[in-house]
Amino acid sequence: MPELTHRRRMLVLAICCMSLLIVSIDNTILNVALPSMQRDLHASTSGLQWAIDAYTLVLAALLMLSGSTADRIGRKRVFMTGLVIFTVGSLLCSLAPGLSSLVVFRMMQAVGGSMLNPVAMSIITNTFTDPRERARAIGVWGAVVGISMAAGPLVGGLLVESVGWRSIFWVNLPVGLAALLLTLRFVPESRAPKARRPDPLGQLMVIVLFGSLTYAIIEAPNAGLTSVLPFAVLALAALIGLLVHEPRRTDPLIELRFFRSAPFSGATVIAISAFAALGGFLFLSTLYLQNVRGLSALEAGLWMLPMAVPTFLCAPLSGRLVGSRGPRLPLLIAGGALTVSGTLFAAFEAETSDLTLFLGYVLFGIGFGFVNAPITNTAVSGMPRAQAGVAAAVASTSRQLGQTLGVAVVGAVLATGVSASSYRDTFVSAARPGWWILAACGFAVLVLGAVTSGRWAHRTAERTAERLESPEVREAARTGA
Repeated sequence: MPELTHRRRMLVLAICCMSLLIVSIDNTILNVALPSMQRDLHASTSGLQWAIDAYTLVLAALLMLSGSTADRIGRKRVFMTGLVIFTVGSLLCSLAPGLSSLVVFRMMQAVGGSMLNPVAMSIITNTFTDPRERARAIGVWGAVVGISMAAGPLVGGLLVESVGWRSIFWVNLPVGLAALLLTLRFVPESRAPKARRPDPLGQLMVIVLFGSLTYAIIEAPNAGLTSVLPFAVLALAALIGLLVHEPRRTDPLIELRFFRSAPFSGATVIAISAFAALGGFLFLSTLYLQNVRGLSALEAGLWMLPMAVPTFLCAPLSGRLVGSRGPRLPLLIAGGALTVSGTLFAAFEAETSDLTLFLGYVLFGIGFGFVNAPITNTAVSGMPRAQAGVAAAVASTSRQLGQTLGVAVVGAVLATGVSASSYRDTFVSAARPGWWILAACGFAVLVLGAVTSGRWAHRTAERTAERLESPEVREAARTGA
């Protein structure tokens, strides 16, 4: 890809951030609308879980395929295709006649969404080649997540209150169309010097693994462990199959050699933990604020601002810290804040007091704001640029898988303990184990951030990058082929 001017690079970053905005805002808006959807569509707790997880599950299953496909046939081409599918899927979601069709259209949205974020991150990685400039760009990228968190609840609350929950999907239409036109005009095409071949068997096993595991977790409280046991076994078989099949391929769907890098492995687990905390946090908070406290969708959206604003403010600060001092300090701040936030709710029932509820939300926002930039920067900076799409896709997959598991596990725990006849009276006690799970996720971020950001970890990243970058790839990169 030719060197671009500073102004053009900033424009490319803005276009890529537009795609992140519509994918991210979709989750925060949807969470605010859950109680309205539950009443309108007569959905159970598991039905609400599927409305969220159908989206994140398909995203997680297809992100790596989209990343490698973009590296092979062209990142701009795949990015534009994703924008079209995502926008059309959003329109169909707004017209869904029932829960089942909504879940199907959410899956269509996710097919398009899988072609956006990892491909956009790959475009950013290849556009911003200077490490410090790239870290700052990734900080801006992370700030967009904060914008989606701040705007999503407010916009969603206003739309749900004034028009209805179907209107939350209309937000994606103008943004998606604008991003499509701007991409066509300003984003240059790029691809990897050495194309990766498709891995259909690996892709099938990833779909089976994620789908079976999520189904077993969500449906266990209703169907019972005996009924979901075959799906758990199927997920285990798919995992074993991936571990056996992928190392034998020249161009695997999942490059398991990436995980020889301690920072990359740490970033992957940190992403799963942090986004599991996010998924569970949003799910519990939305249901509590509206179904227990009796707040309107707009009032619930306003209550989410103490979490969203710190996320927005801390993300660019985290990016600058990563660029100047490395990922350790942002990860320690993130892990500590997430752990304390989860503990406040789990041990002290923070939601029962306005002051502690506000404090818990602020701490969670700080933690989540600091965690995104080091995850993304660590995942892509230690890998060869030619495989940036695959590395970014693994990082994005970890995020979506974490959010899927967070909603599935916390929702299953809540469904087990809450009573339909006395929902308000039993919610806080039923949610307590879920809050302990979120605190544990924060503690995992804290420990892994300290362990995987040392000098020995960076040495493993350097050795891994040397093994991954073949002489042919190095020569192609040197000559600009």
